[in-house]
Amino acid sequence: MSEEKKPTVMVSGGFDPVHVGHIRMIREAAEYGDVIVIANSDDWLYRKKGFNFMDFTSRYEILDAIKGVVLVDSVDDSDSTVCEAIRRHKPTYFANGGDRGRDNTPEVMLCKELGVELLWDIGGSEKAYPSLHTPAQSGPSDVPPNRVKSKYSER
Repeated sequence: MSEEKKPTVMVSGGFDPVHVGHIRMIREAAEYGDVIVIANSDDWLYRKKGFNFMDFTSRYEILDAIKGVVLVDSVDDSDSTVCEAIRRHKPTYFANGGDRGRDNTPEVMLCKELGVELLWDIGGSEKAYPSLHTPAQSGPSDVPPNRVKSKYSER
């Protein structure tokens, strides 16, 4: 008796830092199959934002702990794409979050060439947190932070 192989769903990103939008994307992707997360390199983050908040090892550990993720892997993203990882893993699906479309996803042509089905708006139709989002850009919050009294600190 042969077991049918479960489909694989590749998601990719900087994940710097990992936030609720990433969790939503990964959890929804898991509805289609086993999730392979491709985390861009620290060099890629530096090229994109001018800095990285979390190093690859920290991002890897957090991503690997998310339910549905079967593999977290790195990629040679020196061309600013994850095409190398798509060629290597040949997933069933390549899933993209709400901020991605055919016009800003350079991996589209390769996916068509390899027969990898593209999934769009996974995790929601808009980006939860822009990668350059800072508290100063968002302005004051209408919701005060939860403060917990601690026996260790009076602050």
